[in-house]
Amino acid sequence: MVLKRFLSVVGAYKAYEKWLWFQIKNGEKPEHIAIILDGNRRWANEQDINPWLGHTKGAETVEKLLDWCDMLGVKFVTLYTFSTENFRRPSAEIEEIMRIAEVKFRELLTDERIHRNRVHVKVIGRVNLLPEGLQKLIAEVEKATESYDNQFLNFAFAYGGRAEIVDAAKTIAAKVKNGELSLENVDESTFEKYLYTSHMPKQDPDMIIRTSGEERLSGFLLWQAAYSELLFLDVFWPDFRLIDLLRATRTFQNRKRRFGS
Repeated sequence: MVLKRFLSVVGAYKAYEKWLWFQIKNGEKPEHIAIILDGNRRWANEQDINPWLGHTKGAETVEKLLDWCDMLGVKFVTLYTFSTENFRRPSAEIEEIMRIAEVKFRELLTDERIHRNRVHVKVIGRVNLLPEGLQKLIAEVEKATESYDNQFLNFAFAYGGRAEIVDAAKTIAAKVKNGELSLENVDESTFEKYLYTSHMPKQDPDMIIRTSGEERLSGFLLWQAAYSELLFLDVFWPDFRLIDLLRATRTFQNRKRRFGS
């Protein structure tokens, strides 16, 4: 009886998934999706397990997400995984997050999907704040994929939106001071060249999703998000499913984007 009920639920889920795909398949797809991966710790609390197990489960969801985005034809994916403010968390939790990150970045080095799909992997943020071993591993992954340009996968790690703008301003100020850049030539286009996302031909996300029910950006891509469609989903990141992404895409397609015109 339990198995029969389970198969019935799975069948209903698959049917709904196909229906959602039918609704969106011929519509405009977002080229750049950015996601705030929120709710790992609260998911773990609900399961009455250690917080870092929520981060482990969240990392597994990221792997599924990459396949889903590939299916949708999304070229740019930016994931908010660890903020500069997250360094205030308990040291034991931070150490576990860094351990999980090291495992996942090591897997990326040999991930067949990354090389088959020519995915350019980049960590955006103040990488110098991360453990030295993790910094070296990130550098290896970035070096191994730096020539790829079919898809772009960004991990916002040790990231802060204000920090990004400050870092860009400092770089520009130094170049002006050294005579490498004229102050009169500094405009929005120039500024964007010094953001963490400057390696991508499309920096601005079409759609930003935040899970867990919270409705704020928490400093995520403050410059790039000026005209992004914002979607706040009442689901913890570890429980994020393909149908959540498909429904978000349907919402995106139903919105009218005028960019101020």
